[in-house]
Amino acid sequence: MTAPLTDYLQNRAAAEALMRQALEQAAEALARDEVPIGCVVLDEISGRIIGRGYNRRIIDRDPTAHAEVIAIRQAAVVVGDWRMNHCTLAVTLEPCPMCAGATVNARIGRLIYGCPDPKAGAVRTLYQLCEDSRLNHRVEVIDGILPGPCSAMLSDFFKARRRIDKK
Repeated sequence: MTAPLTDYLQNRAAAEALMRQALEQAAEALARDEVPIGCVVLDEISGRIIGRGYNRRIIDRDPTAHAEVIAIRQAAVVVGDWRMNHCTLAVTLEPCPMCAGATVNARIGRLIYGCPDPKAGAVRTLYQLCEDSRLNHRVEVIDGILPGPCSAMLSDFFKARRRIDKK
């Protein structure tokens, strides 16, 4: 991909392709018995994925090891700066308050996510941190990219967990 981000995401199929990469990361989390949430960061200038992450809270014994935080940290190293206004973050589940805050603080230009989070969603569901005019940076938000596969992976994971817990 060499087109600028604004051209890239005009095409819904391209946004879905980016979300599929986030779903691949979620599958990595699932394979490690972590909550299957995945994230990628796209650099709009180069058209390359510069950050990848999946939930690692159990593996790392770290409450901050969310997919978004991991991907943002990787991307910042590649960019060589904490400001990433030329990047898009794609994540399978609507970010929580910590991850929405990290997205704003990293000056991410655009956020796309798959399915809403009715329990902790801080982008559109419970809070609107990324578009809050009281903050010094606002993130363009695109929701509902491949919500079915994103939601199904999470639902299946928690159904399986409940079955195991009942035994």
